[in-house]
Amino acid sequence: MGADDAPLVARLRAGDEAAFADVVRRHHRTLVRLARVYVGDVDTAEEVAQEAWLAAVAGLAAFEGRSKFLTWLARVAINRAKTRAVRDRRRVTDVSLEAVTADDGDAPRFNGFGVWREPPRPWGDGPEGELTRKRMLETLSGALDDLPAGQRAVVVLRDVEGCDADEVCNVLEISETNQRVLLHRGRARLRSALERHLTESER
Repeated sequence: MGADDAPLVARLRAGDEAAFADVVRRHHRTLVRLARVYVGDVDTAEEVAQEAWLAAVAGLAAFEGRSKFLTWLARVAINRAKTRAVRDRRRVTDVSLEAVTADDGDAPRFNGFGVWREPPRPWGDGPEGELTRKRMLETLSGALDDLPAGQRAVVVLRDVEGCDADEVCNVLEISETNQRVLLHRGRARLRSALERHLTESER
């Protein structure tokens, strides 16, 4: 269990409603995005996320702390999503297969380290810069939701929630190589969306 997780888990086990509300506020959107990898539409993903929260609360006693709390929570959500997909007779997404077959057409915009070959201009300061940042975040959020399922799951866990590579491999049950490929391609697509947004805003 991570050092920051122990007090939180203790509060949750004690029935601290404020702690639960804080966890839901911070991680609900992540659970929805992860569930959507397997169930497809947002409404069903919302239902799965709600089920995952209930299952997590009921199963707190079973959390042994061998992984971070978020890692455990994400696994609960994914298991619920897979069960729901089977129940709804959907084909369960094969995240590892996507790493092999996905197109990597956005890569030429970046060097071998994933860095811009020609970085975008600075956003600026003041009200105009703040508006630019807000629009950029909206663009990135929309682009994240449009990523192929496996890429979305890996990017959400790595870049939104800050999980390390081993945790992502554990949660998604994929190899380190697949995790790295999906992360690279997901980031490339997000950067491409950001680049298009910047180009259009300069016209």
